[in-house]
Amino acid sequence: MRIATWNVNSLRTRIDRVELLLERHDIDVLALQETKAREEQLPLMGLQARGYEIAAAGTNQWNGVAIISRVGLEDVEIGFPGQPGFAKESGSPLESESRAIGATCGGVRLWSLYVPNGRKPDDPHYVYKLEWYAALRAAAQDWLGRDAVLVGDWNVCPTDDDVFDVTQFKNSTHVTPAERAAFFAFLEDGWVDTAKPYDPGYTYWDYYRQRFERNRGLRIDFLLGSPSLAARVTGAFVDRDERDPAQGTGAPSDHAPVIVDLD
Repeated sequence: MRIATWNVNSLRTRIDRVELLLERHDIDVLALQETKAREEQLPLMGLQARGYEIAAAGTNQWNGVAIISRVGLEDVEIGFPGQPGFAKESGSPLESESRAIGATCGGVRLWSLYVPNGRKPDDPHYVYKLEWYAALRAAAQDWLGRDAVLVGDWNVCPTDDDVFDVTQFKNSTHVTPAERAAFFAFLEDGWVDTAKPYDPGYTYWDYYRQRFERNRGLRIDFLLGSPSLAARVTGAFVDRDERDPAQGTGAPSDHAPVIVDLD
């Protein structure tokens, strides 16, 4: 089985690229983040005509997650147990955001995850981000004993090798000790960074100042597998061509898909 994750940065804008990606790499299950639309707004007919089922969660033009599968789509769950909400303004109610969707596909429990960005280390969104990691870790304990994979945009560079120049991120999110500790806590629990042994390259390049052309990127998209799933991995790669503005039609996402093969 071939599974992939991709922060698509608007599914409506890049539906043609998604359809071509599935065909080009013969993908069985694709997890998407930043779909940026409600389910009824998504152009799904082309995917369905190709034999894929789709589960999606989205409320507006922000966030949004989806799972596209041709090997089954069962036990769909929107939001994981204990998932925290965020108050958009001080004193306003906590709101649950469309950042997590789970489904069982071909016997694998897969979660498509879009971790909060954090904005700045002194911002309430940063506190929310750390709370989100902690709640996900607690929920994920129940999934470690089966074939499961936590995939998506984790918005963290776990090591200095995962960022083109860590000095440029001084006083910024993605590289703070607390964020890195939160990520490594998953590895300590037994989750495995399945793509790293095969392709440890960047997965995100900002549109700013030709970051892709200069390879000034970040590695922030991961597929963390349970021990039994990680034992099934036979290969992985980042599809950098999909991020290349010179490839394909229309503008690319600022993320590249990460693809993992299972036996």
